[in-house]
Amino acid sequence: MHHIPITVTVDGMTYEREVEPRALLVHFLRNDLGRVGTVIGCDTSNCGACTVLLNGRSVKSCSVLAVQADGTSITTIQGLSDGNEWHPVQTAFKECHGLQCGYCTPGMVMSAVDLLSENPNPSEAEIREGLEGNLCRCTGYHNIVRSVEMAAELMGGAK
Repeated sequence: MHHIPITVTVDGMTYEREVEPRALLVHFLRNDLGRVGTVIGCDTSNCGACTVLLNGRSVKSCSVLAVQADGTSITTIQGLSDGNEWHPVQTAFKECHGLQCGYCTPGMVMSAVDLLSENPNPSEAEIREGLEGNLCRCTGYHNIVRSVEMAAELMGGAK
C-alpha cells in the first residue's frame, strides 16, 4: 500500500510523516508520534476517550483519518498544559474529583476545553449536552459536571 505525505502540528511541534491512507488519527498520534495520552477506547467513535482538538475544535480521533489532518494543528491532552502549569480544566478535574479510573479523562477534558471556548459560562444542562459524546463508566458524571463548572469559574466565565 502506498503512503501519503502529511504535515501536522501536534502540541506545538510540526511533523512531516508518510501515512497509510487508511490510518486513523488516533493510531498516528499514538504509534507514530508517541502521544499515548490520547487513549483508544472503542475505535467506533462511541466513547470519546480519544478526543483531541483539531484546529481548536474537539474531534474523536478514531473517526478521523490521519490524511484528513494534513495541514492542521492538533492539541492532545499532553499538549494542553503550559509546561508545569496545568490547564484550568485539568486543575478543576483534580480538585472536584472528576475522575475515577481515568480512562475517559483525556477525552472529557478535551471536550470540556472546546465547550468552554464556545460557551464560557455554561449551565449544567449545557455542560451535560456538551459532554454527551463522552462516556464514563465510573463516576456517574456528577463530579465531571462540577469540574467543568469550576473550570468555567477559574477561566473567568462563570458569574
